[in-house]
Amino acid sequence: MFWSRRRKAPARPGPPSPARRDIGVQVAARLAATPGMRRVPVDGAQMFTHPDYLSPAQCRLLIDLIDAGRRKSTLLSTSNDPYFRTSDSCDLDRWSPDVQPIDEAIADLLGMEPRQGETIQGQRYAPGQQFRAHHDYFNENEPYWETMRPFGGQRTWTAMVYLNDVSDGGSTWFPRLGVRFKPERGLLVAWNNMSEDGSPNEATLHEGVAVTRGVKYIVTKWFREGSWIK
Repeated sequence: MFWSRRRKAPARPGPPSPARRDIGVQVAARLAATPGMRRVPVDGAQMFTHPDYLSPAQCRLLIDLIDAGRRKSTLLSTSNDPYFRTSDSCDLDRWSPDVQPIDEAIADLLGMEPRQGETIQGQRYAPGQQFRAHHDYFNENEPYWETMRPFGGQRTWTAMVYLNDVSDGGSTWFPRLGVRFKPERGLLVAWNNMSEDGSPNEATLHEGVAVTRGVKYIVTKWFREGSWIK
C-alpha cells in the first residue's frame, strides 16, 4: 500500500484587516480623482501611474543625492542567493529643504499623513544589477515582523518614481499581474500592497529586472498603516 503525503499549504503572509482595507479604498479614490493619474487596468490589485510626476530638475537633484550617499542594498529577510538584490541604496534626509517638499507632496498625493511614510529610499542599478521577485509588504510570519510592527505596522501603499530613462533593461515587472513598467524619467507608479480585505496581496510580487545598458535611478516611498514616525 502506498501512502501519499500532502504538502502543508504555506501560511498566508498576514490576516485581513478592516483598517488596511479602508486605507486602500480611500487612497484609490483619491488617486482616481487626481488629474494626470491613470488607473492601470489589471485584475487583482489597485495600481496607478502618473507620467512626469517629478520635473527634470527634481530628478537630477535626487540622482545627485543618491550618488553621494549610496551603499550596498540590504534585505529584511535572509536569502541564500547572493544575486537576489545587487543594487545600491540611499536613505534620503526627509527633513532637508531639498527632499522634504517632495516627500510630503507624495504623501499628499496619496492622501496619507506624512508621519505614515517611511523615509524615501533612492536606488541605483548599474548594468547587471537587479532585485529579484519580492513583495513590499511584511510577511507577518517572519522573525523581522516583531521588529517592524511597533513602527506603524504593515506597509500598505508603495509610491515609486523613475528618475531617468534607461537605454536597455531595468523594467519593473509584476509577473502575477501581467504588467511591466519601463523606466521613464519622472514616471510615478503607485500600488496597494494589500488585497481588498486588507490582507497582504501576494499578486503584487514584482521584480527589478537587471539593467543591461545604462544606469537606473529610482526613489521609493513606502507607507505604513499607522505612524512610522514616533
